Amino acid sequence: MKSVVLERSSESDIAVRIRPCTDTDEPAWEQFVSSCRQATFFHRYGWKRVISRAFGHTPHYLIAERDNKICGVLPLFHLRSFLFGNSLISVPFCVYGGVAANDEDSSVQLIAAGMELAQELQVDYLELRSLVAQKPEWPVKELYVTFRKAISADPDENLKAIPRKQRAMIRRAMKANLESSQGDDIDTLYAMYSESVRNLGTPVFSKRYLRLLDEEFGDACETTIIRHEGRPVAGVMSFYFRDEVLPYYGGGSSAARAVSANDFLYWQVMCRAVERGVTVFDYGRSKINTGSYRFKKHWGFTPVPLQYEYGLVRATEIPNLSPTNPRYRLFIDLWKRMPLPLSRVIGPMLARSLG
Repeated sequence: MKSVVLERSSESDIAVRIRPCTDTDEPAWEQFVSSCRQATFFHRYGWKRVISRAFGHTPHYLIAERDNKICGVLPLFHLRSFLFGNSLISVPFCVYGGVAANDEDSSVQLIAAGMELAQELQVDYLELRSLVAQKPEWPVKELYVTFRKAISADPDENLKAIPRKQRAMIRRAMKANLESSQGDDIDTLYAMYSESVRNLGTPVFSKRYLRLLDEEFGDACETTIIRHEGRPVAGVMSFYFRDEVLPYYGGGSSAARAVSANDFLYWQVMCRAVERGVTVFDYGRSKINTGSYRFKKHWGFTPVPLQYEYGLVRATEIPNLSPTNPRYRLFIDLWKRMPLPLSRVIGPMLARSLG
């Protein structure tokens, strides 16, 4: 995509220039993301390397500049799949994405540039994954919600804020001789995560993907493992960004439910976040009325609809790649019965295209 000036800013006589990002822009990109109110952890530059290396998808990172200073960013990836179509997404495998900009004009021009690129690539659609609507006139997938809540610096206050029935589950787990540890035990996490994903009938990512995340983001990426009588029963990889924690890739063994290990797991992540000075707990994305959706509501979190907006190019309607699509019911039922070792071999070949 060529570097072009789409129009002059309505707030200034200085032109807004949209251009492709290069690796030399990384320090400025990271500095902008750390300070921009709209930016999320998934706007960090490291995702460009991780998704490219783990899945082979081509990145197209766009920068809006005014007076040679970044005023907006739009991270995009081109996904091409025989089974699941041709798309340009911000950001695949992530809850949030879309434009992060300091002003409306920069946002408008970045989206226009994204659509220009989508048309050049002849994709089916451009997908923006945002917390708030960025293109209200575009069709929206009304499937996902997110759960975010402020937390106190006092763990006792956080426990009291959890509804009574869920609080009882946490207290029960506290009496079950469970142990929590933090670090980068990817092997142990993946064993439980891949089992949980298989049980849901969904292809799992490769273990390499989780390793790349841990290597790329360092202290901003932390794995919590819960053990019962020395055996791992639950775990999650969490991301830290500014004043937020996002428990993201998690799962439990078949023994987890009996000792309320998942309840204890997320309570431990919350306590750990308090130790690190975090003030916002982001429980992440769930499909409406699923098990994870109900689990998070039981913690006293309020669901907020996510704005997944679609700029249609070759497609005439928004895609439905969700497991809730009846078209995939037979596949899901068969996948749930697949031997776990086999699911870990085949899964990554399919998961890379799901985005």
